[in-house]
Amino acid sequence: MTDARVGVLHHVELWVPDLDRAVAEWGWLLGRLGHEVFQDWPGGRSWRLGSTYLVVERSPDQLGEAHERCRPGLNHLAFHAGERAAVDALVGAGPAHGWAPMFAERYPWAGGPEHYAGYLENSDGFEVELVARSAGNS
Repeated sequence: MTDARVGVLHHVELWVPDLDRAVAEWGWLLGRLGHEVFQDWPGGRSWRLGSTYLVVERSPDQLGEAHERCRPGLNHLAFHAGERAAVDALVGAGPAHGWAPMFAERYPWAGGPEHYAGYLENSDGFEVELVARSAGNS
C-alpha cells in the first residue's frame, strides 16, 4: 500500500520581520485562495488548504530583517488561482492589501504567451505567482 501523501508538500514556513503585517497580507491572499486559519500562537500563524499549510512566523532566532527574493533561497511561491477572472480580481485587489503588482507592463503574459498569471510582491519582498487555469495548466 502506498501513501498518497508521499512527495506532496507538507508546509512552508516564512520568517517575517513584522508579524501583524504578514498576518494581514498573507491572511487576505490565502483566504481568497481558499485556505483556512490552521494554527495561531503569539509568534506566528498558519493557514491550511488540504494537507499543506503555510506559516508566517516572527522567530526569536531570525537573523536580519529583510527577505531578498533575488538572493539564494526562496524566489517565489506559485498558487493555482482559478479562472482568469479570479487572477484579474486578485491582482486588482492586491494593492489594497499590501501586495504590489510586478511585471505590470507584461501582465498577464509575463510568464510566456501560454501562461496567464499575475505576480504580486508584499511589503516584506515575498513574491507570489497566481496562475490561471488553462487547457495546458492543470
